[in-house]
Amino acid sequence: MFLTVDTELMWRHHCARLPLAEQVARSIEPAGVGVACQLRMLAEHGLKACFFVDPMPAAIHGVGVVRAIVEPILAAGQEVQLHLHPNWMGAAAGDGGERHGVFELVDLDRAAQQALLAKAIDWLVEAGCQRPVAFRAGSYAANDDTIDALAALGIDYDSSHNGSAHPWPSGLSLPPGRIAPVAHRGLVECPVTLIEEAPGRLRHFQICALSVGEMRAALDHAAREDHAAVTIVSHGFELANRAGTAANAVHVRRFEALCAMLAERRDVLPTTWYRDRPAMRLGQADRPLPANRLRTARRRAEQLWSNWVAEHAA
Repeated sequence: MFLTVDTELMWRHHCARLPLAEQVARSIEPAGVGVACQLRMLAEHGLKACFFVDPMPAAIHGVGVVRAIVEPILAAGQEVQLHLHPNWMGAAAGDGGERHGVFELVDLDRAAQQALLAKAIDWLVEAGCQRPVAFRAGSYAANDDTIDALAALGIDYDSSHNGSAHPWPSGLSLPPGRIAPVAHRGLVECPVTLIEEAPGRLRHFQICALSVGEMRAALDHAAREDHAAVTIVSHGFELANRAGTAANAVHVRRFEALCAMLAERRDVLPTTWYRDRPAMRLGQADRPLPANRLRTARRRAEQLWSNWVAEHAA
């Protein structure tokens, strides 16, 4: 079990010209349900999680802002690995997002990707982290050039392949339905876990994307079918509304339920860190949970509540 939390400053808050302290608050600790809250729930349930941290805001704010993000994670005993949104390169503080780099890593060639990844690794290490061994691209925007660049930089794991976002921006040369870890171009690809929400239509295992019932069914399916690995995605800001001003009760309930389910299943689905270098069976033909109309309908009803009520909470 790889329980992962993409952790980053949200570009929308930069574009809104919020003061840096407010950008950090709304991105990392929004409404009391941010990273600190998630760290507490993980500790209460004895779970390991990987926080994929984006150090790219150091390009305009300095490494101090990254250090403030990673220190509580490391103090809680969880791991930090590398995340990257390239648009921060070329940005400028206070300009409302007028200047920026490309938004998707795949829009850069191999050499430019490798240079950017090397700079991001340096910033993460300068912020107090161990040299990363795993990576996830922002927006899952990775291609085979990304993998080649990561391998050249000594990264052992990538978790950017997301079949629900394939072939763009998640553009690895792997089948969309690939969910089992696989050796790929010199490293191990750990795809994001998927379910079928309808025959032939895939949905990724993310807190804001699946209901509790779908998550439970996906975990039981993985255990029953002896999947090689399960990779779950969340974000540091995901338990709050998009503005970062109030908790999203639906998402909070989902995260709490997920932690409880993982704790109950720790004997068959133990959470792990990439730095543990867990022994994984590579190349299995694991398949996503098949579609179920009732589960999907229930989640769509819940999503309506989340989008129209929880998202607009004061």
